[in-house]
Amino acid sequence: MKIICIGRNYRDHIAELRSATPKAPLFFMKPETAIIRAGLPFFYPDFSKEIHYEIELVYRICKLGKHIQPRFAHTYYKEVGVGIDFTARDVQRECQQNGTPWEIAKAFDGSAAISDFVPMESLQNPNDIRFSLKKNGETVQDGRSGMMIHDVDSLITHVSKYVTIKMGDYLFTGTPAGVGPVVPGDTLELFLENTSMLRLLIK
Repeated sequence: MKIICIGRNYRDHIAELRSATPKAPLFFMKPETAIIRAGLPFFYPDFSKEIHYEIELVYRICKLGKHIQPRFAHTYYKEVGVGIDFTARDVQRECQQNGTPWEIAKAFDGSAAISDFVPMESLQNPNDIRFSLKKNGETVQDGRSGMMIHDVDSLITHVSKYVTIKMGDYLFTGTPAGVGPVVPGDTLELFLENTSMLRLLIK
């Protein structure tokens, strides 16, 4: 099992970070050890002073595939959930300034919170799924899948050119605007449409 994460897939988030829009989907990986086990909090790591939350739609891959054609991409997932891509923003900035890879800012242990999943067929509009994040009871991120620069089928097609996707892999699809810092004592609550999917304490 692997975690495939897409960067810069929402224009409003690209603008808030003053980043360039990539010509093709940008992706990176997190290891299995990044997943926060059910019921556990996010433990603030000692190597960063600026951890940011990034809520994302997460699709669970349901079969093996390589060089997947666009017309078949929709058959590689049946469920969707929400997750947090935790980012050590200060570490990431330093890596970017030095021109070095920034996996240490994205792929550290506990950097991926993932909710339960719901069947795609249960959603009213699976092509424009709303998802949102509350921090300490206040909505800080609110997005829709229809706002993606590259939709999930396009992402699966692109990623599978380079990496074989397998049953049980997770695909994080990018975050909308509103990312920001967390501190110990904060509580994050993730929503899919109007349903609370995950509550997470920062310790």
